[in-house]
Amino acid sequence: MEIFKDLSTPASKQFEKLLNSQLSKNKIEEGKIIEGKVTKITSKYVFLFIPGLKSEPVIDVNEIKLMGMSEEIKEGSSISVLLEKIEDKNGDVIVSAQKAQKIKGWNKLVKCYENNELINGKITQKTKGGVIVEHIETGSLMFCPGSQISDKPIKNIDHLIGVEQKFALIKLDMVRGNSVVSRRQVVSSSKKEDKAKIIEKFKVGDIIKDAVVKGYSSFGCFFEVNTPEGTLDTLCHLQEISYSRVNHPDEIFNIGEKHDLKIISIDMDKLQVGCSLKQLSPDPFEHISNYQIGSKYKVKVVKITDYGCFCELEPGLSTLLHSSEISWTKKNISPKKMFSVGDQIDCIINEIDKEKRRVAISHRLTQENPYSKLEKNYPVGSEINGKVNNLNEYAIYLKLEDFDIDGFLHSNDLSYTGKPEEELKKYKKGDDLKVKILEIKKTDQKVRVGLKQLQADPFDWFKDKKINDAITVVVISSDNKGLIVKPEDCEIEILIKKSQIAMSSSDARPSRFVGGERIDAAISELNFDKRKVSLSIKLLEEIMNAKAIKEHSSPLSGKNLPFSSLSEQLDDKKKNKDNE
Repeated sequence: MEIFKDLSTPASKQFEKLLNSQLSKNKIEEGKIIEGKVTKITSKYVFLFIPGLKSEPVIDVNEIKLMGMSEEIKEGSSISVLLEKIEDKNGDVIVSAQKAQKIKGWNKLVKCYENNELINGKITQKTKGGVIVEHIETGSLMFCPGSQISDKPIKNIDHLIGVEQKFALIKLDMVRGNSVVSRRQVVSSSKKEDKAKIIEKFKVGDIIKDAVVKGYSSFGCFFEVNTPEGTLDTLCHLQEISYSRVNHPDEIFNIGEKHDLKIISIDMDKLQVGCSLKQLSPDPFEHISNYQIGSKYKVKVVKITDYGCFCELEPGLSTLLHSSEISWTKKNISPKKMFSVGDQIDCIINEIDKEKRRVAISHRLTQENPYSKLEKNYPVGSEINGKVNNLNEYAIYLKLEDFDIDGFLHSNDLSYTGKPEEELKKYKKGDDLKVKILEIKKTDQKVRVGLKQLQADPFDWFKDKKINDAITVVVISSDNKGLIVKPEDCEIEILIKKSQIAMSSSDARPSRFVGGERIDAAISELNFDKRKVSLSIKLLEEIMNAKAIKEHSSPLSGKNLPFSSLSEQLDDKKKNKDNE
């Protein structure tokens, strides 16, 4: 065979021209999908004839096998291929049937995706995170995540492998050529359509016969309703199970039981049907007219919470016994320590609200108010015995005799003279004390008592005193602030400030005085309401000087003064009084 290598001859140029003309006529372009006719099949290759091409392209047999077309490809049959190169460096035509299949399949998927159409496919194998789905029409492989296989968890999917079924395209990645499908959307959509058809047959007020208990949760019970059109799941909310209080549906139902239900709501948008069991029976609240506010009734405890007890006046007619209405005195005690479920207790109805369907009851009102009893037997000002049952940093709480009542004894009411914080340290739990009732607040349920009020008030020592009066005091101690003194026959300690010790600043020295020394001072301040008294030696000197000036004409002459010191004069006057 002669091979022409020189393409510059007129004949070669004419052939090239004719070839290009033919290729242009048949629209043969690289990157296009064209149809080829199988002319020959060997053990390795499939030979094709494509009009317009100068040589026969070939396809590897293994490529045909991977496409699953081994049985379809025979001599004379047609096959779509992608024309990758009209002529490579070796002068061969390069085509790919597999790439053509993939492109055709992708275009088909894009069209379905844009039109929101379902596609036919079958699960071919399991993979990490999901399954591989083959497009029936094109053979394209797609990924279905595990969460999109079904609307309910499925442990074993073997029965779904190889079965042709509908899938929804949920994602197409044109760059990577990946596609993601969902079987769950198809299943859910189909169920929604079926569910809508079933719900359309019902209306509010209809009675459903023999609904089967399917399951329950803390908020209600689920029933399965069987109809000629199919099955329907419905919910009976916890509040619609019974007029009586129900803590959990398992108190009433068992799985598999059959019950009649009344339809009370239908939501076509959410495809939900609400049902009620209690509305098939008469409302026991209609019997509320048989009960009167202020009357005493026997109730049954059906549930105990941290804030009170739920009780029944009669089956289905529930009421709340709040923790504040359990006892007059035990305010912080847990209801669980007072009652048990099933207890029959006496209560008085103190509120009926027909609009809110609410009844409030009280257990404490069945007993005499201990605060009223205390006020009757021990009015304000009375003395009463108590036992210390609790203490804190500022008060003592006493259990008053014969009463389940705590008396409040503030630290300021322990002593007239001692420091409150120090006085508190003198007492402990279990100590018996006699106290005086200072205040009874029945509304607030509080009783205030005092201990010092049983003692003589040392401040009464000043009742017959007034400002500028001179008194004799005993020095207790001294410091830089002044003198701590105490009047004779009085337990009140008083501070004489340094500035009030003497008229002369040089003599105003606390160190001049020693403990136990008796000195005279004048009352500079006396307030009985505030229980406040102030003393001043300086003031007494001023008073005595003023008196001396008034009695003698020449205050400048010390010879005319009848005293060597104010204290000596006061001592002489006191002696004269004693002699008299």
